[in-house]
Order: sequence, then structure tokens, then C-alpha cells
Amino acid sequence: MASGRVHAALLKPPSQSEEENNEEEKAWENFFAELESVDLTLGTTLRSIYDDQPNAHKRFMEKLDARIRNHDREIEKMCNFHHQGFVDAITELLKVRTDAEKLMGQVTDTNRRLQEAGKEVTVQTEEVICCRIQQRNMATTVEKLQLCLPVLEMYIKLKEQLESKRYYAALKTMEQLETVYIPRVSQYRFCQIMAENLPRLREEIKEISMSDLKDFLESIRKHSDKVGETAMRQAQQHKTFNSAVAKQASMGNYTKPVYSLNGRTHTHNGLMMDNSGDEDEADEEILTAQDLVDFSPVYRCLHIYTVLGDRETFENYYRKQRKKQARLVLQPQANMHETVEGYRRYFNQIVGFFVVEDHILHATQGLVTRAFTDELWNMALSKIIAVLRTHSSYCNDPDLVLELKNLIVIFADTLQGYGFPVNRLFDLLFEVRDQYNETLLKKWALVFREIFEMDNYSPIPVETEEEYKLVVSRFPFHDAEIEKQQDFPKKLPMSQSVPQIYTQVKEFIYASLKFSESLHRSSTEIDDMLRKSTNLLLTRTLSSCLQNLIRKPHIGLTELVQIIINTTHLEQACRYLEEFITNITNVSPETVHTTRLYGLSTFKDARHAAEGEIYTKLNQKIDEFIQLADYEWGMVESDGRASGYLMDLINFLRSTFQVFTHLPGKVAQTACMSACKHLSTSLMQMLLDTELKQISMGAIQQFNLDVIQCELFASSEPVPGFQGDTLQLAFIDLRQLLDLFMVWDWSTYLADYGQPTSKYLRVNPATALALLEKMKDTSKKNNIFSQFRKNDRDKQKLIETVVRQLRSLVNGMSS
Repeated sequence: MASGRVHAALLKPPSQSEEENNEEEKAWENFFAELESVDLTLGTTLRSIYDDQPNAHKRFMEKLDARIRNHDREIEKMCNFHHQGFVDAITELLKVRTDAEKLMGQVTDTNRRLQEAGKEVTVQTEEVICCRIQQRNMATTVEKLQLCLPVLEMYIKLKEQLESKRYYAALKTMEQLETVYIPRVSQYRFCQIMAENLPRLREEIKEISMSDLKDFLESIRKHSDKVGETAMRQAQQHKTFNSAVAKQASMGNYTKPVYSLNGRTHTHNGLMMDNSGDEDEADEEILTAQDLVDFSPVYRCLHIYTVLGDRETFENYYRKQRKKQARLVLQPQANMHETVEGYRRYFNQIVGFFVVEDHILHATQGLVTRAFTDELWNMALSKIIAVLRTHSSYCNDPDLVLELKNLIVIFADTLQGYGFPVNRLFDLLFEVRDQYNETLLKKWALVFREIFEMDNYSPIPVETEEEYKLVVSRFPFHDAEIEKQQDFPKKLPMSQSVPQIYTQVKEFIYASLKFSESLHRSSTEIDDMLRKSTNLLLTRTLSSCLQNLIRKPHIGLTELVQIIINTTHLEQACRYLEEFITNITNVSPETVHTTRLYGLSTFKDARHAAEGEIYTKLNQKIDEFIQLADYEWGMVESDGRASGYLMDLINFLRSTFQVFTHLPGKVAQTACMSACKHLSTSLMQMLLDTELKQISMGAIQQFNLDVIQCELFASSEPVPGFQGDTLQLAFIDLRQLLDLFMVWDWSTYLADYGQPTSKYLRVNPATALALLEKMKDTSKKNNIFSQFRKNDRDKQKLIETVVRQLRSLVNGMSS
């Protein structure tokens, strides 16, 4: 703005007024003030002067010269004003010059002396400076070392942790090194080496922890037996303890127990046990799986893999290995069924395996799950059941089967205490019970056979009242007549085997009851099981032994009679066996669905078999006597007395039927009737034997004498109870046939044939014809010259006539 005004003033013509000249001068003053100002730019001011202005340069130069002259005058005035002062100052300076030179000499001398005196100080100062530099370096070093020392200390700590196998802590230390310490001093080479080395250490820790886990798995496989044994012993002690508690509760001295399978046993108010050994056991601390097994490798490996972010790999590996071990544990030894120790080791290993898995399940989070353990258990349970079915089938010792059952119960109770379902094991026990019953039946079959072999099959002699009471205490025998007898000795009707059999049946019931214990079954079910097993003993084992005994060749008629008597008494004792079972189980026999004992049918069947064997042996004996018969079939006249073999046979029958007095009446009567019929049939077959070609009348007479003896024997009532001549009717066929030939009453026979009132109603035409043919041949052979005698010729013609008529009758019957 100022340059603009100066420019406008410079452009005005010279003819301007005085006022305008003053303004022009003022404008130039402002203009030069701008030029002399150091803050303004000269280019703008000068441009405003020279732009489109004629003679601008000349005027500017004139003004500039005038300005310069003005400044020179002012300078001169100022110099003149200060000249005297300047001269005075110069004069003073000249005076000071001499003093300055003198001072300079003094200063130089002082400086020299000071330098000479400060040389030592300079040396010491340099030393101090060096020390200070060293101190500074040391401080810096200490500061840096203070930053590095924690890293080194942590690394040393890491090495110590690795050496002491504290791998989880080592991983935590590594994490701190990586996240906290190493970043502070990452510029140093050793830290870089450390950082590069940490991943390798992690892999080493993984490998070492996995190696420890493998060692643990191998160790736990070897020690599962001990873990399982301890767990099963604890379960058994628990069961015994509860039984004692229940017993004391029933006695009114109950104290509530607190029991834990995984800890210690405590009782409120100190429950007292009767057995001092039990007290000692109660005071002992109950060991757990953690007490027997060091699980730290599992925890350590789990934590390590979790920290390393590879937990899933570890879980999969652990579960896979445990599945393999489970399959190995479930494989039984080939001879496991031979001893109870084989089963015990098998169960201990399985229990130990699942106790460890249960501990891992509860001590870790997610390493194994309930679903995984359930899957393992279901797989194991199926295998266990299959193994026990197979091996128990090889066992023939009932004591071993019973011990196996007890082991299965303890095994099931133990695992049930750890939360595993065991219902299928108790179902398996019912199958094992059947196997147990089978082994019992085999064992008792040997017992029964031995009793039968040792029996003398004679009534039990009782010499004193004590002996009588002893027998009655072993067998429920009641006989009013024998009890009325005051004098001794006495004879009891049954043989020694009866009380022995009865006692053994009771022992069998006790043995069968042992298996039913601890099966968690009701009294009704136990009663049903006892009755069914007892029925099997009676109907199958004892019945079979009796049947085999009856069929033995050395068992004679006397023994068979005694067997019938024995079975009768055993049959009567069956109701006492039912009472015995009822007293054991406290189940009333009137209860619905109660199984009845089938002993009655068993002994009846045995008795019927013995009766049949009596009939058979009697017939065999009769056949043996008849084989001794030696008839002279061509004899002319009889001896006048019965044959010796037949008299021996009749005497044998008399003595035999005297033994039958102890048999029920119908049995003796049936045996007697059977013997007489068989004798009659045998004699008839002897006459009609096809190998016998000729019979004389003398032989017929001799045969008739023998039949008469048979009839006399029948009429003598060898066995009481027959009505009239019932027994003699066994020989009626022989009697009528012999009478027909002895009397030679063919006309009557032929005339009355077919009539109900016929005298020879029992004579068959074919039988008569066969015997007549034998006599016809005899007549022809022995009477060669009889044709010259008229009587003989007439008799021969009569025989031929009768033969023709008999043949016509036989032919008429066949047509």
C-alpha cells in the first residue's frame, strides 16, 4: 500500500502545488523507509517505482543521492559529537596497554606454573575419566545383565525341571520364556539360540512323556492283578461288614456305618466286631487304586499334551491302547478251568483294569468318558460271559463250580460298586447253577453207586436202643409194631443203604443251597430252585442208579426183594424231604407255584422195575432148572415118582416165596403166578419141541407125575392171598392135555369140541395133533409086529382116524 502511494506521488507533474510537494517528499521518505527495512522485500518496492514510469530511474537516483548525502551529514554530526570521547578513550587504551602487557606476562607465568602444577592432576583426571567410562560401561553391563539374568535363570530352571522330569512345569517355564523373558532381550544371539531350541525341547518332552505313558501302560497291565485282588477283597470285606451290621441290627445293637470303596471305612460310635482279626482289618486303611498305582505319568502326559495343544492325539492314543489291553486281559488261559486260582487271576485282572479306568474317569476331565468305559464294559461283559460259559462246561468238580460262583458274585459286586451294570452276570449264574447241579448230580451218582455197592441188602440189625435212636435220627422211620417191642436186638425192614441215601439227599440239598446264597433272589425262588434240583436228583440220578442196580447180573432175588422194600421206605420219606426244604427256605408248601418233589414216581418206577426184574430172574431160574431135565421119551413105563430136577425147582420156589413175605401182597402173588405160568409154558414147550420126534405113553405118564407135583405146589398156597384154585389154573392147559392122552378120551374131545362145557376146553387141536403125531411115530417104530395083534391094529387105526379128524379141525380153524 505504501509503495502504491509513493508511486502515485512520483507520477504527478512538477507544476503541482507546495502541498503536493510535501506529500511527494513524504512519499519518498516512506519509500526509502521501506527500502531500509530489512523485513520487506526490495523487489516489490523497486517494481512499483520502475513500472511504466518515464524518468523514474533518474528521479529515483536523485532522491537516493539526496538521501545518501543526508545520511552522511548525520554521520558526520555524530562523529563530531563523539570525537573527543573517542580520543579520550584511545588515550586511556594506550595507558592500559602497558598494564595489559605486564598482566599478560603475569598471566603467562601463572599459566606456566599452573600447567606445571596441573600435569599430575591431568593424569589423575584422565584416569578418573577412564574409571568413569568403565563405571558407565559396568553400569550398562549390569543393567543389560539384569535383563538377561532372569532369562538365564529361567533357562537353568528349565534344565533342572527337565532333569527332574517335571515336564509340565518345564512347559510352563518355556511359555514364560517365550512370552515374557526372551522378548526383553531378543537382540542377543544366545536368546535367539534359546528360542530356536525351545521347540526341540517340547518335542523331547512329548516323546519322553509318551515313553513314560507306555511304561505306565505296561506296568498297569502287569499290576492289574494286584489292583483287582485288592478291590475284590475290599468288596468281600464290605459284604462281610454289612452282614455283621445286619446281624447286630437284628440284635438291637445297630450303628450306622459309613463305607467307601474308594476311601476308608469309618463308623459312627465305633461299631464293635466279634472277631479280633476283623477289628485289626477295620483299623487298617483301605488301599485304593491310587495307593497301588502311580498315575502321575498319565496326569503328566495329559497335562503336557494339553499345554502343547495336542490333547486329542493323546486321548485317542490312550483309548486305543487301553482297548488293546482290554482284549488281552479278556483272553483266558487255556487251563483256567482246572483250578479256582485260574478264575481268580482272570477276574482280578479284569477288575483291576476297570478300577483303573474308573479312577482315570473321575480323576481326569475327558481323557476317558462314561460312554467309552460303558463301551469297554459291554464288550468285556460279552467276552466274559462267553469265556465263563465255555470254561465252566469243562468243570466236573462241584466244589470248583461253587467257588467259581462265589468269585462271580464278588466280581459282580465289586464292579457294581464302581457303577458298572452286572445284571447279565447274575443271569449267567443261573446257567452256571445248571452246570453246578449237573456236577452235583454226577458226584452224587458216584456216591449212590458206592452206597449200593457197599450195601448187604439185608434188614438193619439193631442191638441196643442207642443204635436204634441213631438210625431213627438219620432216617424218619416209624413202625408201631417194632416200637412196641421192648427187647433188643431188633431188625428194621430196610437195609443200611436207606438212611445213607436219605442223608445224602439232604446233603445234596445243602450243597445246592450253597449256590443259591448271595444271588439276590427271594426265598420263593430259592425254594423253587432247591425243589427242582432235588427232583433232578431223584428222577434222574437216583432213578438211574436204581435202574442200573436192578439190572446188574449179580443182584439176586433176595437183593431185589430188599430193593423193593427199600424203595417203599424211601417213598414214604419223601414228605419229610419236602418238610426239610420248607424249613430251610421258610416257604409254605401251600404257596402257589410251589414245585412238588417227584420222589414218589421215582421210587414207584424203581419198584416196578425191581418187580419186573424179579419176574425175569424167576423165569430165568426156572429155565435153568428145566435145562437140567433129562426125560427118556421112549420109556415104556414111568418111574412112579416125579423127576428130580422138578422137585429141586419146587423146593427153590418154596424157599424163594418165603423171602417174599416182606413184599406187598400183590407183588408176591404176581411173582408166584408169573413163575407158575412160565413153568407151565416151559413144560408145554418141552412136549411140543420140534426136535422131539417121538414120545411114548410111559414118558407121558412120567411127565404127568411132574405136572401133578406142580399142581400140588400151586395148591399149597406158597404165597398167601390167592382165592381158591387160582394158582392151579396156571397148569390147566397141561392138565387137560395130559388127561386127554392118559384117558385116551378122543371121542369125548371130538364130540364136545367147541362147546363151553367141554371137558377139554383148553386143549388146542393143533397141540393135540402135534403130540399125537409124536406118539404115532413111536407106535410104528416100537411095534413092528403089532399089525399081527388085533388090539394094536385097532389102536393104530384109531390114532390115524383121530389124526385125520384133528387135521380137519386145524384146517377148519386156519380157513
